[in-house]
Amino acid sequence: MSTFLDRIVTDKVRENRRLFTPEHLQEFRTRIESRPRPLSLRAALEETPPPAIIAEIKKASPSKGLLAPDLDPMELALAYQANGAAALSVLTERNYFQGAPEIITDLRPQITIPILRKDFILEMIQVYESAAIGADALLLIVSILPAGMLRALLLLTQNLGLEALVEVYTEAELVRALDAGATLIGVNHRNLQTFEVDMDRALVLAPLVPQGVTIVAASGLNRREDLVRLEEGGIKAFLIGESLVKALDPGQKLRELRGETVVSG
Repeated sequence: MSTFLDRIVTDKVRENRRLFTPEHLQEFRTRIESRPRPLSLRAALEETPPPAIIAEIKKASPSKGLLAPDLDPMELALAYQANGAAALSVLTERNYFQGAPEIITDLRPQITIPILRKDFILEMIQVYESAAIGADALLLIVSILPAGMLRALLLLTQNLGLEALVEVYTEAELVRALDAGATLIGVNHRNLQTFEVDMDRALVLAPLVPQGVTIVAASGLNRREDLVRLEEGGIKAFLIGESLVKALDPGQKLRELRGETVVSG
């Protein structure tokens, strides 16, 4: 039985075909040569007093549908930046999340914190594209990548000066990520096959992450208490999207999640 993830990957493979031309590769290389030096996502997370939050720009999701119909990426990005986000995450997948790579290109001149491209990266050409559009980091999902391709994508990412947030859900996926050389691990509380959420997932895997590797917890983080619980388990960085984009005041919600006192009125 086909899952949402299977369909997304199939559609992404089809969509990627348009990128496989000499013209696209040359365009990406030219843009990479003239872009600003990429910022370090890992350094931003390590240097920001906890909780270090990667605040996400996400208009829709396959499991929840439309989350923020009136979302203005620039307005939201500036609000995140002004209210203490350590970095931004931008959904660039078109069909299921209503994103676009061009969003990052538009944001880059006004954003001074790292930008993570969140998409379904399956091919080398997408890594070149990520660097060309101005992303500082990209997401690699272990469950959809053969071990050899994971390692190759990670190496190319590093060679282009970017970083990879390598997403895992199980212990076996964590081992594969570490074996491939990942130093920035994202633990998704959501099972991408079933969309079920296990809020203990990061706490279970965190003790298995070696010193010197940065861990980021993601999904299901709606309240300050959710972050405190994970911080007590040694996790200091978080990727948060849905609860922010659905908030009436995303900047205020971000401050609340960071534990800052918010004065109303």
